[in-house]
Amino acid sequence: MTPGVRPFVAGNWKMNGLKASLGEIAAMRRAAEAGEAGRAELAVCPPATLISQAASVLAGGPVALGGQDCHAEACGAHTGDISAEMLKDAGAAYVIVGHSERRAAYGETDAEVRAKAEAAISAGLTPIICVGETRQQREAGRAIEVVCRQVTGSTPGEWTRAVVVAYEPVWAIGTGLTPTPGDVAEMHAEIRAALGALSSAGAETRILYGGSVKPANAQDLLGLANVDGALVGGASLKAIDFLGIARIYRAI
Repeated sequence: MTPGVRPFVAGNWKMNGLKASLGEIAAMRRAAEAGEAGRAELAVCPPATLISQAASVLAGGPVALGGQDCHAEACGAHTGDISAEMLKDAGAAYVIVGHSERRAAYGETDAEVRAKAEAAISAGLTPIICVGETRQQREAGRAIEVVCRQVTGSTPGEWTRAVVVAYEPVWAIGTGLTPTPGDVAEMHAEIRAALGALSSAGAETRILYGGSVKPANAQDLLGLANVDGALVGGASLKAIDFLGIARIYRAI
């Protein structure tokens, strides 16, 4: 962890969740209110169809709400898209941008991710900017080069509102595979240096780890230097698993 930085655990539900899933969000709120996450901040990012209803469930409580993506424009002829202003209006405080699934499936570039991050900041949201390398890039010895280039290209320079960066090695997302603690520590240190070159706020910017994070490995990963929390995928769909990860912050 980074001294003086409040840890942050965010859940990315991806394309999962119906109205019945709001009960899990309510359970997350109750657990957070009972102190189950220690000093960590929690956020959940459900699909857009649930954001307004989730906002009602979470209103006034300790769990924040986030969106999973936003358009770079505030409004316009962009059928099927959602703007940062819309997310803010619906009750969100965060938005994920540049997730590897969107970079791969929709061809999003660093410049496009940066534009979305800037739109989020303009709307009063905190962007969670995702970066990460593929298995081929890591095996070719290019992991640090690729990730630092993504950080530099995707993150607004000298930001005045907080941003969050999430390192998610593409090959570890949803596969059950994770890098070694040494690999994670090395990459987060490199990301910290890249953020410091962009902004005076880089030393305090929260850097999350994501990629098959679960209760069984959270202790080993989230206690590392420069690892300020987690961006959790599948394990965030159930409150018991999500809080099983966040619960480590009661002790560290």
